Amino acid sequence: MAPSKASQAPFVKDERVLCFHMEMLYEAKILDVQAADNTDGWQYKIHYKGWKSSWDDWVPQDRVRKFTDENKELASQLMAQYKNLQSGKSKGPKKGTTATRAGGSDMSSARGSEERTQQGTTTVSGRGNQRRARDYDLEQEDNFHNRPSIKIPLQDHMKALLVDDWENVTKNQQLIPLPHAHPVNEILDDYLAYERPHREEGSSASDILEETVSGLREYFDRCLGRILLYRFERGQYHEMHQLWNSVSDTKHTCASDTYGAEHLTRLLVSLPELIAQTNMDQQSVNRLRDELEKFTTWFSRHHSRYFVSEYEQPGNDYVDAAKST
Repeated sequence: MAPSKASQAPFVKDERVLCFHMEMLYEAKILDVQAADNTDGWQYKIHYKGWKSSWDDWVPQDRVRKFTDENKELASQLMAQYKNLQSGKSKGPKKGTTATRAGGSDMSSARGSEERTQQGTTTVSGRGNQRRARDYDLEQEDNFHNRPSIKIPLQDHMKALLVDDWENVTKNQQLIPLPHAHPVNEILDDYLAYERPHREEGSSASDILEETVSGLREYFDRCLGRILLYRFERGQYHEMHQLWNSVSDTKHTCASDTYGAEHLTRLLVSLPELIAQTNMDQQSVNRLRDELEKFTTWFSRHHSRYFVSEYEQPGNDYVDAAKST
């Protein structure tokens, strides 16, 4: 590609950037630039800082972000969300988790410093105690790697919606209008209506579909107040709780008939770690992964129907109360 054409790209070779990998944002370096096939855009060969070169990859332009303070803050926020999800849940060592593989500036140093901290805080006296401690660590690490593992691919435009959602709530101090015009129950019912005709009635495939959708409902209702809310949304959540306890409103009685696509997408991002905490065997996990991939693909194709077009601006009283909590 001619140098003059490459110079027109928004990002240039050797530029320090931030790049999405799955749902996380990591520091990276651009190794090469070329025009994307069949489009007017660009694609970039990325090296993630702190990662092996085997992770180098060509990525589309919409996965790359400028290395700005605002984008670094977003990367830190995404990392904090992941760690908050893990805290109190995973009892094994953090070696090998996605969070400890994170690369990039201050973020990339988390891997080495966290492992050094874990190694340095083991204070046991006596050679025998040290050997038992090492054996225990190895056993714990084996248990970690034997946990059910799952990856749910999320399309780039869905990741962009997650970023917009984060900015609207945490930066712009806006809220998703609730009760949602298209709640989670409606989304899941629509998916069932679409997918059921593709399954033979009474078959195991049909049973797995029903179980998966039922499980998503239950996970959503249980997880919303625990891990799916930003702090600024807590006041709104308490208001919805009062609505659920109201005898005058029988339509909105739980999270899944009040919250919508935005919070459901946050759940999809969190599901791999939640599933890793279960006792499911790998065969069951593989079947679940296949079902979740089908749902995510369908959900992504119909995102414009379910996501809100505008967030609402709460009153000053709400904003002041949110700041004081």
